[in-house]
Amino acid sequence: MTNNPFTTLDPIDLGRKSSLDWVESSCLSGLSSKPPMQDGFLSLSLSHKKLRLFFFAMAILLSLVLVKSFWLQVISGDRYFVLAENNRIKTQYSKAHRGIIYDRNGKALVNNLFGFSISIAPSELPKDEAEKNEILDRVSTITQIARQEIADKLEGAESRYFQPVLIRAGIPYDQAMLLKIDDLPGVRLDIDSWRLYLGGESFSHILGYIGKISPEEYESFRSEYLLDDNIGKAGLEKQYEKYLRGVHGQKKIEVDALGREKKIISQKEFVSGDSLMLSIDAGLQEKAYAVMKDKLPQGKGSVIISDPRNGSILALVDYPSYDNNLFTGGINISEYNKLLNDERKPLFARSVFGEYPSGSTIKPVVAAGALQEGIALKNTTVNSSGGIYVGQWSFPDWKAGGHGVTNVTKAIAWSVNTYFYYVGGGYGNFKGLGLDGLVKYFKMFGLDEITGIDLPGERDGFVPTAEWKTERIGEPWYIGDTYHLSIGQGDLLVTPLQVNNYTSAIANGGKLYALHLAKGVIHPDGMSEDFSPKLIREVSVDAENLKTVREGMRETVSYGSARSLDSLPVLVAGKTGTAQWHKDKLNHAWFTGFAPYDNPNFVITVLVEEGGEGSSVAVPIAKEIMSWWFSEKKII
Repeated sequence: MTNNPFTTLDPIDLGRKSSLDWVESSCLSGLSSKPPMQDGFLSLSLSHKKLRLFFFAMAILLSLVLVKSFWLQVISGDRYFVLAENNRIKTQYSKAHRGIIYDRNGKALVNNLFGFSISIAPSELPKDEAEKNEILDRVSTITQIARQEIADKLEGAESRYFQPVLIRAGIPYDQAMLLKIDDLPGVRLDIDSWRLYLGGESFSHILGYIGKISPEEYESFRSEYLLDDNIGKAGLEKQYEKYLRGVHGQKKIEVDALGREKKIISQKEFVSGDSLMLSIDAGLQEKAYAVMKDKLPQGKGSVIISDPRNGSILALVDYPSYDNNLFTGGINISEYNKLLNDERKPLFARSVFGEYPSGSTIKPVVAAGALQEGIALKNTTVNSSGGIYVGQWSFPDWKAGGHGVTNVTKAIAWSVNTYFYYVGGGYGNFKGLGLDGLVKYFKMFGLDEITGIDLPGERDGFVPTAEWKTERIGEPWYIGDTYHLSIGQGDLLVTPLQVNNYTSAIANGGKLYALHLAKGVIHPDGMSEDFSPKLIREVSVDAENLKTVREGMRETVSYGSARSLDSLPVLVAGKTGTAQWHKDKLNHAWFTGFAPYDNPNFVITVLVEEGGEGSSVAVPIAKEIMSWWFSEKKII
């Protein structure tokens, strides 16, 4: 038997009860025998397992490194490139000057004031916390801004690391000079601007105001705005923001590791915003507001004056109003609460947001529909004896005993309810327009839709239907509902703008224009761009029928409910209205009319909330305004 050379050595003592015999045999035979298990102990093959585990762990680690590398270079490459670039390149912005707003005669209604503001760019502050805190402490000392307030503003802008954070606008000159001398890293001193509104309370609801961009607004427009930008918050400032704001200038500067400027990489000058030209006549606007304030010291209401030839607004007054300069620097809580808690709601633009029963101002529209549908002719008459009865229900005239025999022009002039019960709802053998006919003409003349005025948030009023009443109230539509609708009562709601607009359509022969305040813009280079009037539709009422309606409105002034206007130096046509809306409160007072009668260029609508009778409250306001316009300004 051949001796095994491996057996010349004694077995190696590994300190465990296991033999290497199986290893020798395996090596000589070329077999991969498994090691024996003795008393629960593992053999030396454990070393091979450890080696495999080691390589497996290394493979996982390498995979993780590769995945991370892919993420950094491919998925997040753009982001980290921006981070690197922003550490090397500093961007400075020069803010655009906001456009000016002018009245139709070139009178400035707003101006820009300039001053200093302080901002801090988080990315430019020292990385060392002690150094950074020293800078912020110095800023607090100079500006007298609480250290915590500065920290809070920086913390709130963490997601916008590379944009300067506005700390305070309008800092005093001496503080600005100290900051300039110190030249602290990351601290920026900029020339800032804010609005000064020149027209006082009479223009506030039209112009609106600007304020600092909110986080929500910034997220929506972040590609166009900086964190500390102003943005239009209300009125024309909001409506025409894209024209007024301009485009900021931008300078990119390469800096070294210490933040020192090395060279200018690129530079773009700011472009001022467009200036806005309005159709408003500032003198007329101020006069209308002054008349409202004088006649209604504790009242509330609205005056709208437009040109029926194109829908342009000459004056738009909501009373009471507020000083929009309070909002430009950020209104304080006490002042804001004072406005909110005022029971007359000075922040509420009644002409745009208010919805009211129309009262008798709707009767010219009902008359136009009745004439057009052949329900009544110009000389068709009904006898007004004080009202009508349907069973036990009474639908009265406003005049006890009635108005006698009445045709359409007399019905408009004296606001004869009985006539409109007949032509609106029908009575006995007399067929009226009915609910569907009334709704048709109300919508034709612009009710239940916005007028398109260039102010945010315009309401569209409400025209009720039988379906609405069934779904909302759970009751059928009664003939009494149609009678109420025929005289502008019940559930019908209109805005002062809508009343003014359908009055214009009657005055101009049937054209319903979109109402507008802006005539156009003036670009920074001095070139102007006019906005064209927008025709919504032409109403489907014959010219002769509209002429008859205008005659009735003229008779309202010559001998009817608005005859006090007949003393004006120009022929006026109009319609009064007294709208019931609450059993325990005064009625709303209305007047709407136009002048000159033969060639209208002036439509005026007056609403006085809880004013009482239109003829005794709204008409005197219209008269004083028209007297000033046509007499003192000699405009005809």
